[in-house]
Amino acid sequence: MSNPTMEAMMMLGQTIEKVVPITIVLALVFTVLSHYWACNPGKSWWQRRELVTDVVYWFFVPVFARVVRIGLLVVGAAVVFNIHDADALIAFYDNGHGPLSYLPLWVQGLLFLVASDFMLYWLHRLFHRGEFWKYHAVHHSSEELDWISAARFHPVNLVIGTISVDVILLMAGISPNVMLWVGPFTTFHSAFVHANLSWTLGPLKYVLATPVFHRWHHTPLEEGGDTNFAGTFPIWDILFGTFRMPEGRLPENYGKDEADMPAEIVGQLAFPFRR
Repeated sequence: MSNPTMEAMMMLGQTIEKVVPITIVLALVFTVLSHYWACNPGKSWWQRRELVTDVVYWFFVPVFARVVRIGLLVVGAAVVFNIHDADALIAFYDNGHGPLSYLPLWVQGLLFLVASDFMLYWLHRLFHRGEFWKYHAVHHSSEELDWISAARFHPVNLVIGTISVDVILLMAGISPNVMLWVGPFTTFHSAFVHANLSWTLGPLKYVLATPVFHRWHHTPLEEGGDTNFAGTFPIWDILFGTFRMPEGRLPENYGKDEADMPAEIVGQLAFPFRR
C-alpha cells in the first residue's frame, strides 16, 4: 500500500475515532433534553425516515473537511508563501505566523470565532441566491430537523461556505492550535442549534444563536427561511436586518421548499448537477 494511501487511511481512522465518542455524547444529551423541551413533538431523532442519510453525512463531512482543508493549506502555502518542503510547511503552520501568532491563544480563538462567523454570515446569504441555492438546498431538505441534521451539507457548499473560511484565517496567521477548543465548540453548537429544542435563552437570544433562532431559518421561505443567517452570533442578523424571532411562536414546518430532494445521500450529492 502506497504512503499516500496509508496516510489517508490513518487520517480516516483518526477522524472516525474522534467522531464516534462525540456522536454518542451528543445523542445522549439531546435525547434527554428533547424529551423535556421539544420544539416539535413527534418522532424521536432515531426514528426519522432519513436517519441513515444523516448518519452517513455525520461521518463523511469531518473526513472530507479535514482532507480538503489540509490540501488547500498546502496549496496556499506553496502559492502565496513559496513553501514546498514538508517540514518547513509544518513549522510554518504549527504555531501560526506573522503578527496574529503573537496574540494569546484565547484571543486568537475569539478572533477566529468572530471573523469566521462574519464571513460565514455573508457566504450563507450568498448560498440562498441564484445558482448557489441548489447546493445549499441539500442542507434545507430535512423535513424532520434535529441535531444530527447539522452535518447535511453538499461538498460544494462545504468547500466554498466553510472550509475556505478556515483556510483564509489560518493562512492569515492564526494558529491551528485554536481548533483544539474552537472545533469542539462549533461541533456542539451546530448540533445544538439544529436540535429539537424550544429554547430561546431569553435575552441571550441576541448574543448566541439558539435552536428556535436557527429552526426559523429552516422553515419555508415565506415563513422565515430567508432570515437568521448567522451561525453563532445573531448580531449580524440584527445589524443587517435579517433577524426573525416572533414572540410567542415556535417554528413548525421544515424542508418544504425542496420536497423533490432525493432521500438518499447519493441522490442528494447528484441533485445540484441534475437540476
